[in-house]
Amino acid sequence: MASPLRLARYIVTALALVVNFVVYFYPDLFNAAGQCQWHNTAVQWKYPVFEKLAPADQSWVQTLLLNLPFLQSSVLENDGVKDIHMLAFGDPQINGNWAITPYVKRLDNFGNDHYLGHIYSTMKRRLRPSHVAVMGDQFSSQWIPDSEFYNRTLRFVERLFPRSPQHKQTVLDTWRKHEDYEWWNWLQKEEALSDTERYESRVYNDVWDWYNQEDATPNTEDPLFMNLTGNHDIGYSGDATWQHMARFHLLFGQNNYVLNYNRGKPTEWRLVVLDSLTLEGPALQEEFRSYTWSFLENLKKSNEDFHGSTILMTHIPFFKREGLCADGPEHIYYVDHATEPYKNGLLRSHNHLLNETSQTVLDIIFPNADKEGLILTGHDHVGCDSWYSFVDNHWVADKKKQPSGRKHIHEVVVRAMMGDFGGQTGLVTGHFDNSSSSWNFSFTYCSFTIQHLWWASKLLLLVALLMNSAAVVF
Repeated sequence: MASPLRLARYIVTALALVVNFVVYFYPDLFNAAGQCQWHNTAVQWKYPVFEKLAPADQSWVQTLLLNLPFLQSSVLENDGVKDIHMLAFGDPQINGNWAITPYVKRLDNFGNDHYLGHIYSTMKRRLRPSHVAVMGDQFSSQWIPDSEFYNRTLRFVERLFPRSPQHKQTVLDTWRKHEDYEWWNWLQKEEALSDTERYESRVYNDVWDWYNQEDATPNTEDPLFMNLTGNHDIGYSGDATWQHMARFHLLFGQNNYVLNYNRGKPTEWRLVVLDSLTLEGPALQEEFRSYTWSFLENLKKSNEDFHGSTILMTHIPFFKREGLCADGPEHIYYVDHATEPYKNGLLRSHNHLLNETSQTVLDIIFPNADKEGLILTGHDHVGCDSWYSFVDNHWVADKKKQPSGRKHIHEVVVRAMMGDFGGQTGLVTGHFDNSSSSWNFSFTYCSFTIQHLWWASKLLLLVALLMNSAAVVF
């Protein structure tokens, strides 16, 4: 008969194995079949000899290949034109560590970083996306000094979304120097640009890798990252300063830009990243609003030569009536703000864009009536799914498509990847339909669970290792 200590060791070891199995294979354990896989896409064996033994079209083989990516072929099974494969993550909002932060909270922040990183690494390894979008609010507060901004950005590229040395070199160099960023130099460079020059510096054609822009194919080992501005990154327009914007541009990328693919071909499409925080005001720095609207006006001019579909990514959702999403329309302005009286009258926060703003932006971003479009936003954490139909020359949001004289636009407010919201990953698949000569988009969630299960897996593993080590030694 086993002693109580030996029995306890067996139980703890078994629990550690089971819980860690669940944590590492959660996509297939917590989600419906096909939910954590690109839409209508099958993975293939890397070694053809296995195809004879276990054909890849069997569901259990698909599950096996998705969980053991080293057995996957780099070629996916789909017809003709390569599909668009993008992962979207909503509002990580990582907290910081200060001198007064208790050690328990520091440990919690450390664990949360790795919990979020586990979600990304699991999905990246499983699906090999070409693009990854973080929908803004990378951090929990815009009111942090440059030094803390550098600290959190380092955690972002080391723990949450690990990048290759080349792709995080600017972050590493900036963190090592740890000097306040000379934002006024960036200000002078921006002010020296004409509207056309600024726009042209934000247009990219067939770019799959920011650091190797000549590469003609997706880099699935280091997918192209798009980090959107969130209100907790640069502030709402009534708060956003040159310092906020300059350091974001330095370490996360531009706030407005367009990525064109397959220009002039039937398969053309584009990604538009738009800073919705600087669309409305009154703003603290009205220059930012001017720059964003100038970007849109120049994009509008380019629409004459664009005949494809658009994926728009921005932080603030578009206007919709109360009740469609967790957040209803709301704009708050600074009133009697004693500590910073110069902000009185400026925009303090908003849940949606105004209806007028929404109409104008949708008209510009989605110019082709025969092409469907997709909008990805963040901000509300809960997530929402709406369709914009063009009714009586007006964009109207609803839960279902309404009769319309043109193709509809699907808006997904991406649910947060934080543990309190189930550790979500958004999967965007774009498939080119040869019969209609247009792109069709689909969106699904792959859900993890609350962060406590991740913590339990690590603690149980640690205890099991200690107990088994002690059994060997003693």
